[in-house]
Amino acid sequence: MPPLADFARERATIASDGTVEGYASLFGAVDQARDMVMPGAFTQSLRRRGIRRVPMLFQHDPAEPIGVWLDLHEDTRGLWARGRLIPEVMRARELLALLRAGTADGLSIGFRTVKGRVDPRTRIRKLEAIDLWEISIVTFPLLPGARVRAVKGSRLPSRPLPEARTRGFRPVTPVKSRPLSQPAR
Repeated sequence: MPPLADFARERATIASDGTVEGYASLFGAVDQARDMVMPGAFTQSLRRRGIRRVPMLFQHDPAEPIGVWLDLHEDTRGLWARGRLIPEVMRARELLALLRAGTADGLSIGFRTVKGRVDPRTRIRKLEAIDLWEISIVTFPLLPGARVRAVKGSRLPSRPLPEARTRGFRPVTPVKSRPLSQPAR
């Protein structure tokens, strides 16, 4: 297996069908929060939830679903994820541009710890079982090697269609803010 640094250097590529793929988590790698996911940690969660109950989000924001996962499975390296951006979602089109530019190509998992233990010597938390809530495409993943490996070039338009910009939406009027020291009137 190549060193973790090799995973972090890989660049996204553009091909033809709009899918994204890469490792959402790597087994045995310590992230910046000092967590280490152990092999088999996702098994029960994936079996219980199924693929459709693990949303693809932008920056862990539940108000920003951007696509669907088509394949989630553990292999010897970690949790492999392959999904498709939804072309009707404006954020997905914006994200495609960011992926092409290489600025937001991180993958990050949102989860609840089911079983874990902290090594008293290293202070690393080894996650043996987790409840996977979501997988996000992010700018800064806690695990540097968790990256989108490929973006298969999409038929997503790079700009919203004119009718999508106006249909059912009203312009937002900016609200003038006041200094915190002023009382509300």
